[in-house]
Amino acid sequence: MMTATAAGAAPATAGLEDESGVRQRAERPALVFEEVYAQHFDFVWRTARRLGVGDLHVDDVVQDVFVVVHRKLAGFEGRSSLKTWLYAITRRVVSDHRRAQKRRRPHTPISDSLACCGASPQERAARLEAAQLLHAFLDTLPDEQREVFVLAELEQMTAPETVEATGAKLNTVYSRLRLARAAFERFVARHRARAGRESS
Repeated sequence: MMTATAAGAAPATAGLEDESGVRQRAERPALVFEEVYAQHFDFVWRTARRLGVGDLHVDDVVQDVFVVVHRKLAGFEGRSSLKTWLYAITRRVVSDHRRAQKRRRPHTPISDSLACCGASPQERAARLEAAQLLHAFLDTLPDEQREVFVLAELEQMTAPETVEATGAKLNTVYSRLRLARAAFERFVARHRARAGRESS
């Protein structure tokens, strides 16, 4: 005997499930743009910079990111974490910017705002040099390895979060991260060897 469900009729619980989903969405606290901006500005700035946006343009790119965030925030449904959602927007805006700048990409120095305001001159110099080396290394990586290295190593995202942010498969994420780490080790070894020759 054919049941009502098999015949195409909605099961008796369907309406309750739909109502429950609507109620859960309604009960989810609305995100306030000002709070999102304050809590995640540093993350967006770091991500844009580490994905290849120069100091002269990074503030404009971050502003463009938050323009998109402001426009789309009401539609954020929580299907991903807020951080990975912000990363996806940042990646698209950065990609557009880098395409526009590809033919005329001037060298821009690393801002010393990366150094802590209370640090000594020696500490500021060391941190600035480290930031310069980091960005020099990131510029050597293919984009796919670069974003995985930024998310997993620098932002300390978990593997599932990195998968969600990049849209790549888990094995692909691990493979790209392994290649990027190996490239980083080679980069550091070359830098140390060069520094040793210069100091001898």
